[in-house]
Amino acid sequence: MASSTLPSNGRLVNIGTHSLALYTHGPEPSSSKDPVVLFISGVASDALNWQAVVRLLGPSLRSYTYDRSGYHNSESSPLAPSAENVALELSLLIEKAPIPNPLILVGHSWAGVLTHEYIALKGTDQIAGLVLVDANHETAPLVMDVNDPILWTVAAGVEPYSAWGVEAEHKLTQEEWDAFRAAETTEKFKLIERKEEFENYMPSFETLRKKELSKKQPLVGDKPVYVIGGTRSRDWSGLYKAGVAKGNGTEEQRSHVRELIKTVDAKNEGLMKEFLTLSTKSELVFATESGHFVQMTQPEIVVDGVKWVLDNLPASS
Repeated sequence: MASSTLPSNGRLVNIGTHSLALYTHGPEPSSSKDPVVLFISGVASDALNWQAVVRLLGPSLRSYTYDRSGYHNSESSPLAPSAENVALELSLLIEKAPIPNPLILVGHSWAGVLTHEYIALKGTDQIAGLVLVDANHETAPLVMDVNDPILWTVAAGVEPYSAWGVEAEHKLTQEEWDAFRAAETTEKFKLIERKEEFENYMPSFETLRKKELSKKQPLVGDKPVYVIGGTRSRDWSGLYKAGVAKGNGTEEQRSHVRELIKTVDAKNEGLMKEFLTLSTKSELVFATESGHFVQMTQPEIVVDGVKWVLDNLPASS
């Protein structure tokens, strides 16, 4: 039975077609009007990458992490993991759990797209605020190519977490890090990673752009939105150095990657600024000591974001 591996704070929630693993952290809210935090992972990530943030949030606040369909302790879905389907399953999880409280959605990477699809599906009634952690804007692929084939030719055979500096700089416990890495070596993980990252990730941006949510700004009205930009050049420089050390790439290819690295932070900053239009109350900060995985290397910045949202909630009517 898979359920025997669930930690004491985890449970399987039946969403109709299958069950998703939901993990509860922190105290019981005193009422269903108290905001709670719900963490949404990026592409090819389960709940484990949020552990350092959850620990820092500590006893002050109820929060939830979950494994998307096909990851870790969750069952596989009959649906393809398009952003629309992921948002649908998230809405069912919230309904069936149930989590009636106002939600502070904290999303990393692809969760920028996923949170928008959730809003397109369910509106903003249950949303208290957003914290976007180096999140993907719907126009991101038009501005920068994270799957640039030449970048990955130069980085061929490189261990990303090591090259990115995440392995050296993460704030997980050793036990949490080992669990995080172990989950990603399983056949189950590789199957859903392939479906999400290689079949559904890129098309999700155009699907979202066609909804023209950008014409409905501020999409969340005056609900607080805290935007955290990572420093992508750190990740790409790490990949470049490790790849060059292996002898990868022609001089022409290496030069191409050096140019990408020079421009990526300005491009990412422009994308992060786009998120500020989501609300009349928004804030932008940069995690200068982190690449893309800010929640693992500078979890305190994410906690600061949650606290900022709590401090800036609209006065209840």
